[in-house]
Amino acid sequence: MSMRTELSAPAGRAPTAEIPPPAARPRPRRRTDRVAYLFLGPWFVGLILLTAGPLIGSLYLSFTKFNLLQPPAWNGFGNYVKMFTDDPRYLQSLKVTFIYVALTVPLQLGFALAVAVMLNRPLRGMAWYRSIYYIPSLLGGSVAIAVIWGQLFDDDGVLNAFLAFFGVGGRSWISNPDTALYTLVLLNIWQFGSPMVIFLAGLKQIPQELYDAASVDGANPWRRFWSVTVPLLTPIIFFNVVLQIIQAFQAFTPAYVVSGGSGGPSDSTLFYTLYLYQQGFTNLNMGYASAMAWVLLLIIATFTLINFGLARRWVYYEDR
Repeated sequence: MSMRTELSAPAGRAPTAEIPPPAARPRPRRRTDRVAYLFLGPWFVGLILLTAGPLIGSLYLSFTKFNLLQPPAWNGFGNYVKMFTDDPRYLQSLKVTFIYVALTVPLQLGFALAVAVMLNRPLRGMAWYRSIYYIPSLLGGSVAIAVIWGQLFDDDGVLNAFLAFFGVGGRSWISNPDTALYTLVLLNIWQFGSPMVIFLAGLKQIPQELYDAASVDGANPWRRFWSVTVPLLTPIIFFNVVLQIIQAFQAFTPAYVVSGGSGGPSDSTLFYTLYLYQQGFTNLNMGYASAMAWVLLLIIATFTLINFGLARRWVYYEDR
């Protein structure tokens, strides 16, 4: 005997419509997913054709000899072996690039942080000052600024004219192997606007109550900076360090313009990317240039992983 009980509608009221089973209900989520994939379609096409495809192609070419005029010829690890055993200019480009990164990253970030602290004050017209300090980052990567920078440090440049006013003899800072690289370091430090803006955004998130409490405890401005500002700003510092290291390894335009594409004088400004450009588009050694590009990718990835590994020791987050 069935134990099923049927419920009838109350007297005088029409029976309610039967609710369809879940399987028969429409699936708006699937429709939304299709629309989302439709809008993401151009991005996926660009990823495959403009990023993933060339990436895989360059990896293959890095194991070949390819001059754009003849089909690629398989070379195995020959390009990679040649870099470190039979190419002194490649080792020089590594040396110049590492020196450039080691100097520009800490000096630029230190200067950017100092300016951000200075601009983090409720003064009249501060928005205009922030815009003015950001302008170098908008113009610094252009060819025109690199040309002006070369003229600034030339024999008859502004710097030597300024030194001559005080009776100090100048030199050709650009054409001297001992000083040419440092002029490019100064150019990169001058482009401090982007990290400055990021630092300034981080400073705005630090509660004023912490500074007030430190002042009550007798901390002077310098002590408040190291005990309050720096610890709470470490996530922003970490972000800027990773970002600026990547950008410094990829520096190209200043060295190309100032040295005329040669990396001179005496290869003192032969950045890694500049030598890669020479091999690929001047000497038409596309296989060798592709191998150099992949080594640069590994170098940047290694430094990034090291930074993330060391971040646990000095980066402070509120949830830890």
